[in-house]
Amino acid sequence: MPEVTCPGLPADWVNAWLGAVGITVLDSRLKLHWSRDATPVAVISFRDGDPVDALGSAWPSGAMLDDLPVAEHWRSGRAEHGVRLQRKVPVEALRMRMREARGHPYSWTLTSTMTDLCVDKAGEAEHAPFDPAGPGSTKWLHHRLTRAHTHVDSPLDWISSCLEGCGRRVEDNGLGFDQTRIGSQSDKVGKWTDPVVEVLAFFGLALLPAYGEGVDRRMSPSASLTVQQKGWLKPAGSERHFLWPAWEQPLDRHGIDALLDAWNPEKRQTWHRYGIHAAWKSVQFKKTSDADATRAYGAERL
Repeated sequence: MPEVTCPGLPADWVNAWLGAVGITVLDSRLKLHWSRDATPVAVISFRDGDPVDALGSAWPSGAMLDDLPVAEHWRSGRAEHGVRLQRKVPVEALRMRMREARGHPYSWTLTSTMTDLCVDKAGEAEHAPFDPAGPGSTKWLHHRLTRAHTHVDSPLDWISSCLEGCGRRVEDNGLGFDQTRIGSQSDKVGKWTDPVVEVLAFFGLALLPAYGEGVDRRMSPSASLTVQQKGWLKPAGSERHFLWPAWEQPLDRHGIDALLDAWNPEKRQTWHRYGIHAAWKSVQFKKTSDADATRAYGAERL
């Protein structure tokens, strides 16, 4: 089976890990595993030809992104569907959009970014950890996605460079949680991200649905309001972390989904049963002040 090793997608970079998983979402024929290097990198394979060419053909068009159910004006031409989704989403609007999107192949763009099972006192749905708020005029996740996408004017060239580890960065906030976009506190430069990684990472969210405990603060003002997302765990006496593995057997998106359900990060002696040879947990960016709206996730090896 032809395969391509991707030094530009190291497993210890959460955005790259999400991006590698996103490759298998964009083209379900592609499979993913991780090298056995000290720092594993993604290896993508395709039974019927060049995996990079296949990914280039599967790269989303602007029209396809406009048709994602999470888009602000999805199907805006339909008179009965006048709901807009921005950053603050009334739970009734989210539920209406979910009903409209039922059966759509990308309905997960709603359920992996928000949940109607966590509602704040204003009646708005809460967002998943991988759908963080942004500083200042930064808009909602779909808007960030389309901004990143517009930079990739020649997909195959950009994709090849990215996978080879020579990806081009642009001055853009990306999806809003990449730690590598942040410089030191003394830096006065903007935030720079790789738009290919950001677009792929968005599609990796397909395997990470968000959920809650059915809390509505309009009815229970003192209730705990915590959105949960697949892969995010909270060990006793610890804050919540995202945990992700590297595995040695080529898996498609469904195999990866099953693997993430089956493995237990706390039982390392069982990892070998699932072909897992390394794993990490997220480390959250520490705010420099109460007014600091920066969100980012680094990595610590388990």
